[in-house]
Amino acid sequence: MRVFILCTGRSGSVAIIKACSHIKNFSASHESLSNQWAERRMDYPDQHIESDNRLSWQLGTLEKKFGDEAIYIHLTRDREKVAYSLLQRYYQPASIIDSFCEGIRMTPPEKLNIDQRMQACYDYVDTITDNIEVFLSNKTKTMNLALENIQEDFPKMWELIGAEGDMEAALAEFATPHNSSKKSARLNYLYRIKLLWVREWRHLFRNL
Repeated sequence: MRVFILCTGRSGSVAIIKACSHIKNFSASHESLSNQWAERRMDYPDQHIESDNRLSWQLGTLEKKFGDEAIYIHLTRDREKVAYSLLQRYYQPASIIDSFCEGIRMTPPEKLNIDQRMQACYDYVDTITDNIEVFLSNKTKTMNLALENIQEDFPKMWELIGAEGDMEAALAEFATPHNSSKKSARLNYLYRIKLLWVREWRHLFRNL
């Protein structure tokens, strides 16, 4: 049995895997195959719990691979809080909101004012939520898990998947912040300079 935790991101996806680490009869990981290609991307083992918000962009592939055989958990958080958290993630390495603006919406974030960047965050949250809800509409083993109600909802998930382990220790994980959006005091100057140089070089010589 495989369990997939689908979400927008910025909604407790790291914390829930920390909690799931106290389950003895499932392995659990966060974005463990997000950097893999082709068949390897969906090569999740049996008795495994995976939390990966990027799966919401590959739901067609997830459907073909696992369909209604897996258990799907829709992890949610207050829309305003998710959007505000995303707002703090602009211009960071591997930022999904940057990718959404520039790659999907064809508008680099540096061309947006603060209100437009906030609206992009709302659009992202709504897009991912819609994708997940439609995907789950024909699934038989699903549940919604709200971060705001995690102390009551997580035990329901525990029961649904038949988890064995230390539930008390698992619930205690939610008292500790994980993967906070607080900005680092050190800006990534060297990273950005290197990225700009590499991209420009490859653009100029892409046909060589």
